[in-house]
Amino acid sequence: MNHKRFADEPGFVLHRYDWSESSLILDVFTRHHGRVALVAKGAKRPTSQLRPVLLPLQPLLLAWSGDAEVRTLKAAHWRGGHVMPLGESLLSGTYFNEMLLKLLARDDPHPVLYDGYEAAVQQLAQQAVPDAAVLRAFELLLLREIGYLPSLAEEGSSLLPLQPDVWYALETEGGLTQVPAPQRGALQGGQWLAIQLAQEHAAPFSALVQACRPCMTVLQPVLRALLHYHSGVRSFKTRQMMLDVQALVRRY
Repeated sequence: MNHKRFADEPGFVLHRYDWSESSLILDVFTRHHGRVALVAKGAKRPTSQLRPVLLPLQPLLLAWSGDAEVRTLKAAHWRGGHVMPLGESLLSGTYFNEMLLKLLARDDPHPVLYDGYEAAVQQLAQQAVPDAAVLRAFELLLLREIGYLPSLAEEGSSLLPLQPDVWYALETEGGLTQVPAPQRGALQGGQWLAIQLAQEHAAPFSALVQACRPCMTVLQPVLRALLHYHSGVRSFKTRQMMLDVQALVRRY
């Protein structure tokens, strides 16, 4: 019986689980196949060549075979390019992984989202821009790619085009709604239109980072509410961990 084989597939480890005394189950995010479950046989043995490679937030080339829900990992190689993010940036990258695990279906390719994820992890490692802008940009890209982000160029109920100087709030179900004055979660129409335009850019993640920088604080609770609503969780574990760490830093 012939099994499907895949080689030289770009991917990242999202999570790893112990399986037997010497092996691991991996949840990986790949460019052309989406989320895939793999068993890495013998990867926990001290002599395994896979052991130092199968780390989160590291760009890999993966090879696997099989037709079952959990395939068999055949090889994994580090592609290079950046070191692992550290400190709060490491928590931010872990938050990305948790979102992907909660919101992406298995075997559903999202190459644009994959490219955005790779760019986001690289920026976290390099600390080239504020983590908050990277977080907001990736949240927006994720919501758009899985179909949960409404149009940011028109009102949700009337479908009228946005007016640049009018304030609009983004609601979890109704899309953008006009509000009489600045309030929590509201931006002017021109700002929403800039974010919409960034999504349509040839390199949407980089464009979204720039569009989010002036309004990343306002976007935080809005996007968090959307993510919680569509994932069915009240709070992401990594997000709460980030808040706890920040609170400790402020105390000491």
